[in-house]
Amino acid sequence: MRYHSTRAKEDFYSPKEAVLKGLCDDGGLFVTDELPEDGIDLGELFKTDYKSLALDIMGRFFDDIPREELKKAISEAYDGKFMSSLVTPLTEIGDDWLLELYHGPTQAFKDVALCMLPKLMSLALKDRDERIMIVTATSGDTGKAALSGFQDAEHIAITVFYPHQGVSDIQYLQMATQEGSNVFVGAVKGNFDDCQTEVKEIFSSKEAEKLLSEGVHLSSANSINIGRLVPQIVYYADAYRQLLMRGEIELHDKVDFCVPTGNFGDVLAGYLAKRMGLPIGKLIVASNDNKILTDFLSTGVYDKRREFKKTISPSMDILVSSNLERLLYYESGGDAELVARLMSDLKEKGVFEIDKELLARIREIFDCGYADEAEARRTIREAYGSYDRVIDPHTAVALCVAEKYKKKRAKEGNVRPLIVLSTASPYKFARDVYESIFGAPRGESDSPSDEEARKAGAASGEGTLEGRQETKEGGEPDGFYYMEMLYQRTKEPIPKPLSELRKKEIRHKAVLRRDEMAGFVYDNAKVLKPEGRNS
Repeated sequence: MRYHSTRAKEDFYSPKEAVLKGLCDDGGLFVTDELPEDGIDLGELFKTDYKSLALDIMGRFFDDIPREELKKAISEAYDGKFMSSLVTPLTEIGDDWLLELYHGPTQAFKDVALCMLPKLMSLALKDRDERIMIVTATSGDTGKAALSGFQDAEHIAITVFYPHQGVSDIQYLQMATQEGSNVFVGAVKGNFDDCQTEVKEIFSSKEAEKLLSEGVHLSSANSINIGRLVPQIVYYADAYRQLLMRGEIELHDKVDFCVPTGNFGDVLAGYLAKRMGLPIGKLIVASNDNKILTDFLSTGVYDKRREFKKTISPSMDILVSSNLERLLYYESGGDAELVARLMSDLKEKGVFEIDKELLARIREIFDCGYADEAEARRTIREAYGSYDRVIDPHTAVALCVAEKYKKKRAKEGNVRPLIVLSTASPYKFARDVYESIFGAPRGESDSPSDEEARKAGAASGEGTLEGRQETKEGGEPDGFYYMEMLYQRTKEPIPKPLSELRKKEIRHKAVLRRDEMAGFVYDNAKVLKPEGRNS
């Protein structure tokens, strides 16, 4: 299979080369014109499991990796790393379904791909005298999942940037305490779009050229990397398989998916699954108050010149949805010149518009909606009150949008099974989840006992966030306090990797301006040089 840029069809790359580069030299994203329309064999879904399905799907995209090597890599990526043997189990919520994507090592959906990407990169590096510096931006979850996946990887280092004071306290701690001689984390003064835009600029910076001359290549762990995107296709097919195995649908029945998304990567994986033959009816794009995707899918105008809003669903606080570029390429019939022009308009003017014909084609596949803060909080409360389910704010946004979509579909007399992607453990956002269900703690009856507070790390002793957590001031209760409070009221188990964070040392304290990011990457790459620690 050959890959090229969304913005040009002049240079072609093998799958291994595309994975290692991550981003094209012209700033575009890697795509292939050889998507197999029958790439998902529906007849085999009854006979397979998650890993076998992953081997079949990923083997089509990375066909220059020997099948036995890929099979071994998939086993290493998923065996013993997920709390569920199903990897991404499907569970009922009312008349609908939640696809639980958060049972991996960092309790976020990014684990499904980021347990696999390091394996793909290692296979691609095999027999090459090359070293890789991963540079990635995160709005919350990608960072920890990528750091964890690449920790101590041979010949690879990773630098993660996140918006200063723009992630939850638990997400911050997951990154700030990450161990490993080859991992680096920097908080950036700005929002996620500032981080992501600058990361793209770094790939063509003078520092990148200097690193290349020193034998160090830059790559990415964001969903702009095809090696990060493809593994996400698998759980769409597996969700369909689980419904088949339960007898909830018959072969070839269509299913709708509602996806909380900001960067458009997770829902784009569903789009690729549909193009490969999975019977998907509609892909519903769920946005929070930063509803740039909802507005685009409604009007055809993508305008990032708007107020950036910080919400309780920070992984969706995004105004530049990078993976939309791939959709525009495919739905325009592979018009790379059009994509290049639209991306140029976005960069120079902050806005672009597609014609009505292209928008109509996209609308045949996608629906959209958004949930504001009040709606998201109400959905968290209702999910617990009605179904005894504790959900995180991102899942709540999708569930709220799904309910609106169902009402519209019911009026049209066409209701299909609906799967909502549940993307993170509620304990990563314990305060917002707790207060959405129970309100802010008030009085003795709502406050934990001294012993409970000690367990939560909220007392003044060792393990508290006070004095080291950049997002907290004074004596405000920290995330562990709310973890314990949420557990005491709901009995929803706290994932061990999250509860143990309070014992970990803060290792990464850098706070940077945008113009300092490229130099930070260059300095970090010293560990990849012969005199470094990761040579």
